[in-house]
Amino acid sequence: MNGFFRWFKSGAKLKRWLFLNLVGVCLICYGIAKILVLKTLSTPDVLKIVSSFVLGFLFIVISIVHIQKRTLEILVEDSDTRKRTNNVNTLIFNKKIYNQGPKIVVIGGGSGLNTVLRGLKNYTDNITAIVTVSDYGETPSDSRTALKVLPLKDVQDSLSALAYDEFKMKKLLDCKFNEGKLKSLSFGDIYFLAMNKIYGNFSESIGNSTNVLNITGKVLPATLDEIKICAELENGKVVENREKIPEKTIDYMSKISRIFISPTNCKVAPGVLEAIREADAIVIGPGSLYTSVIPSLLVNGIVHEIKKSDAIKVYVCNIMTEQGETDDFTLSDHIKTIMDYVGENVIDYCIYDTGEIVPEFIHKYNLKGADLVIPDTNKAKQLGVKLIQRNLSMIDGDAIRHDPDVIASTIIQLVCDELEFKDMENDSQYMTLNSKLLETKRERKKREKAEKKFRASGRKQFERNNKNSKFKDKYNERIKSIEESDKEKKKRRKKDQ
Repeated sequence: MNGFFRWFKSGAKLKRWLFLNLVGVCLICYGIAKILVLKTLSTPDVLKIVSSFVLGFLFIVISIVHIQKRTLEILVEDSDTRKRTNNVNTLIFNKKIYNQGPKIVVIGGGSGLNTVLRGLKNYTDNITAIVTVSDYGETPSDSRTALKVLPLKDVQDSLSALAYDEFKMKKLLDCKFNEGKLKSLSFGDIYFLAMNKIYGNFSESIGNSTNVLNITGKVLPATLDEIKICAELENGKVVENREKIPEKTIDYMSKISRIFISPTNCKVAPGVLEAIREADAIVIGPGSLYTSVIPSLLVNGIVHEIKKSDAIKVYVCNIMTEQGETDDFTLSDHIKTIMDYVGENVIDYCIYDTGEIVPEFIHKYNLKGADLVIPDTNKAKQLGVKLIQRNLSMIDGDAIRHDPDVIASTIIQLVCDELEFKDMENDSQYMTLNSKLLETKRERKKREKAEKKFRASGRKQFERNNKNSKFKDKYNERIKSIEESDKEKKKRRKKDQ
C-alpha cells in the first residue's frame, strides 16, 4: 500500500492530472445525463451538450498524456542511483538513460574544470575532460622521480571529480606509502605506471581508467608531449614555470604580455579531436585564464576542431580576479583575451556570476589582491557573445567557489533548448534532462532562501564587527579606502550597464 500512496504525494505531481481526468469524466456524464433527461433539445441545450462532450474528451486526453509522461519521469527518478539516497525498489535501470545523455566536452585544468565535471556527472555519462598536463619543469615528487611517470596530478583530480564517491577516490589516488619497499611512493603514480605497461601509452591508460575505476565519463590529456606554460611579461622577461608566473609579475611589477606553450608544435593526444567533433556542447573554463584556460586551447588542432563543431560552445567566467594574472579584469576582458589568442567562433555563450557575495568574503580576497570580476555587459555583448547571468558563487570554507549544480543545470538547459528547437520534446533524453532540471530548480530555490538569510546576517555581523573592533583605529584608513572603492565600483557598473 505504501508504494501505491507514493504516487499521490505532492512531489509526484500526479494529483492535478487525475483531477483533470475526473473533471473530464464529469463533463461527459453531464452531457449524457442532459440527453437522457431532456424531452426536447433547444439550440442552447445542444451547444451545452456538445461543449461538455468536447471539453470532457479534451480534458481526459490531456490528463492521460501528462500522467503517462509524469509516470515515466517518476520511474526514471526512482532509478537514479546518483542521488545521495537511493531507493532500493528501483523500477528502471537508468544506465541506458545516462549513456544516451548529451555528449559534453570540458576543456581546461585545475579546480575550475573539476567543478564543472562534478555537476555534469549528475546528468550524463558522456563527459570528456580534456586536461592540459603542464607540471613539467617543476620539482617532481619523490614518487614521480622513482617511477619516472608523467606529472598527472591534474588528471588524477579530474578522475576523482568524475567518481561516484569523489572523496574516497581522491583519498585512494593520493594515498602515499610511508614504510616498506613502497615508502614515499604514491598509489596514483603506481596505478598509472601499471596501466601504461598494460596499454603501452599514457593516453590509453588514462582513457581506459573509466572502466577500471568505474567513473562517469572519461579524462584525456590534451597532449602527451612534454610542455611548459610560459609567459612573456611586458618588460620582456620570460617566465618558464607556470607556478611562478603570478609571483614574477608581482616581483617585476609587469603585466603578462602573452602566454605560450613550449614547444609550440606539440601534438594533440589520441581521442581528443574525435571527442570535440562528436560533442553536443563544449565547455571552456572556469579557471586561471592564463595558466589553465588559454594553454588548453593552444595545443595544435583543438581550436580548429572547436570552430568547425556545431556544438553549443560555453565559456564559464571566473567570479574573482587573480593577483598577478587578471588584475582589474572585467567580464569583457576575460572574453576578449580568449578571442585574442584563438579568434572568434569559439564562444557562443558566457555564463557569469551575479556578484551577490557576502562583503566579508570579498574583503578577504581584497587583502590578497583579488576582486570581483565586474560584469560590463554592454562591452561583452559587443564581442558577439550571448550572456547568461546566474548566481554561480558558493562559499566553501573561506573560499568563494563556483556552484557545480548551477553551472551544470545552465549547460543542460541550453542542451534542452536545442532539443526543443528541433521538436524533440517527447524524446526520452529531453524528458529525463528536463525532469532533473525541474528537480534542481526546486532545490536551488530552497538553497537561495537560506543563502539570503546568511548574506543578511553576514552583512550585519560584518558591520557590527567593524563598529566594535578594537583595531578599528589602526585600520581606519584601510576601511575607508575599501568603502570608497566599493562606491567607485558601483558607479562603474552603472555606467557599463
